[in-house]
Amino acid sequence: MKKKLIVSVLCAAMAAGSLAGCGLKSPDEPTTAAPAAETTAAPVAGGETTAAPAGDSAGGSGAYNTDDMPEITLVYAEVNPLDTIVGQMATDFKTKVEELSNGKIKIDVQASGVLGSENDVLDTMLGGGGTIDMSRISAFALTSYGGEKSMLLSLPYTFVNRDHFWNFATSPLAEEFLLESQENGSGVRGLYYGEEGFRHFFTVKEIAGIEDLKGMKLRVSNDPVMNGLVEGLGASPTVVSFNELYSALQTGVVDGAEQPIANYKSNAFPEVAPTLILDGHTLGAVQVIITDEAWEKLTVDQQAIIMEAGKYASEQNRANSEKKENEVLEQLKSEGVNVVEVSDIAPWQEATKKVIEDNTKGHEDLYQQILDLQ
Repeated sequence: MKKKLIVSVLCAAMAAGSLAGCGLKSPDEPTTAAPAAETTAAPVAGGETTAAPAGDSAGGSGAYNTDDMPEITLVYAEVNPLDTIVGQMATDFKTKVEELSNGKIKIDVQASGVLGSENDVLDTMLGGGGTIDMSRISAFALTSYGGEKSMLLSLPYTFVNRDHFWNFATSPLAEEFLLESQENGSGVRGLYYGEEGFRHFFTVKEIAGIEDLKGMKLRVSNDPVMNGLVEGLGASPTVVSFNELYSALQTGVVDGAEQPIANYKSNAFPEVAPTLILDGHTLGAVQVIITDEAWEKLTVDQQAIIMEAGKYASEQNRANSEKKENEVLEQLKSEGVNVVEVSDIAPWQEATKKVIEDNTKGHEDLYQQILDLQ
């Protein structure tokens, strides 16, 4: 009964506002969140405005009764540095939560992977103990943690552009994906979606196109989609942990890897792998999750604040992601990175048909619903 009640609270908060909505290098700065960068507001899909969560009559920090609100600190793990697209999303979320709660809810953002890789973070969150309350997680990372549907979001060439992804992320279908892990008893639940840009391959040696990837050792995380993608391209998938990727590229353990553009630069990969091929095989779909343990400690008003701040951070992510990505790409070009444009994506799509077929079995109708949202 308690579990059903909590799910109902979450769904009610979601219904009140349409929800919108990977890397590692030792930080050079303290990992507490920096002040939010200048951003612009963003509409939800279709340009419509959405209602604020229950308890928010004015859409601002005065809408909640914070006088008697208990103080709480939530630890938020982020694998990437704060100057990345998803790092900025964490900062936006922190800023809005603390504003709406008048500082009664504090978000302790631990960035740059100081709390471990995404899998490390998930293991810690599911293991209990409360040392990590929240995290930004790549969609595919949830596959082994009760989020099987999330795999569909990381299949190659699923999203034709950013608008296609945001059509999904602001649709009722997104709520089904966000709640899947919790409903399967994993102990975590999704709050909102974001994205970190399209993911592209980068290599140590200069390449000109898809044919040059054949025989290369390309770093993958240990998941079936990425393994199948790399094999489809004629390359050899090689599992390397992210915090060892820089040295693996430097020493020849792998010949290349893949990341969103902003993460590629922030983790200094151009120093050891200066060729970037813009194949855009997947959009880096992410979601922010919270443990059931942390969620159940929050009052109803605190839960509403978390949901409202999540909606805000998601909208900011939508507004700023493409702009940030384009800025970083121009910086990379000016710094001498060999940026290879892909004029014909058809050979890439053909090479990855098998991995799509293998990983949509049993979910064909659901996958088609995602494709139809373009």
